[in-house]
Amino acid sequence: MQIRPDLQIDLFRLVTGERLIRLTDPRSGLALEQKVDPSRPLARQKERLLAVFAAALAETEVVVA
Repeated sequence: MQIRPDLQIDLFRLVTGERLIRLTDPRSGLALEQKVDPSRPLARQKERLLAVFAAALAETEVVVA
């Protein structure tokens, strides 16, 4: 999977202590976020979210084209 260089990846810590990971594509405006599961490695969660994000982004590109 090829990741665009302008893809923005943010990790937030909420007041409650929970963490969120957000992926944003500035060109399309597509954003996807997920609550981080503290019992699972963050890298694996990020990889899975990137795969879902890439599929959603490909879908939006097909619809727009």
